[in-house]
Order: sequence, then structure tokens, then C-alpha cells
Amino acid sequence: MAQKSKTSRKRVVKVEANGMAFVHSSFNNIIITLTNTDGQVVSWSSAGKMGFKGSKKNTPYAAQVAAADCAKIARDAGMRKVKVYVKGPGAGRESAIRTLHNEGIVVTEIVDKTPLPHNGCRPPKRRRV
Repeated sequence: MAQKSKTSRKRVVKVEANGMAFVHSSFNNIIITLTNTDGQVVSWSSAGKMGFKGSKKNTPYAAQVAAADCAKIARDAGMRKVKVYVKGPGAGRESAIRTLHNEGIVVTEIVDKTPLPHNGCRPPKRRRV
């Protein structure tokens, strides 16, 4: 039996001038995703993708480098304005937004979507170091 070779075609994403930027900043890493208005990913980057390891991933500088990488790809594709959604308690939230703006992408709005518990789950017991 001859094996049928599977050819994968790259998904074509329609890039508009307006888009959305999602900055997910945890205590361990920061992930920046730029999407079009439908939510299809145009470009993404993270501190880990940029070569930072361990505790260096959760620094404002790592967020800056990751945001610059992500913004450059999206800007070349034709994105000009973004609405930024920020989620998480990490260190590089502001520096990521500032870098997006400095790379030539206009930030029109900033929305904080950090999930807040309404006294739901019981928190884990205190850490002893």
C-alpha cells in the first residue's frame, strides 16, 4: 500500500487596519497575541519564544522584546490600530502596551480583563519557604 502524502495548506488570515491585542501576563511568562476583528491570530509572541528562561521571563524587558517581535510582524501585514485586552497580574503589562505603541501600532483602548474571584474556590494553603 502506498502512503498518501498529506499536504497542509497554511491558513490565510485576513489582516485589516484595525485589530485586537491580547496581553496575557502571568507570574511565569507573558504572551502577546495580535488578532484581526474576527479573532483570527495574525501574530503572536512570548517571552519564552524570545529565548528568556526561568525568572527572566516575567520581567518588563522580556515583555518589551516579545511585544516588539509581535508588533513588527503585524505591522508588516498591515495592522495599524489595536484595542488592547490585558489579563493577569504579571510585571510586563504596561511595558508590552508601550512597546506596541512605539512600534507604530496605535493603541485606541485598553481593557483589563483580569479574572477576579467572587469568593469561589478555596485558596491553596499558605506557602512555607
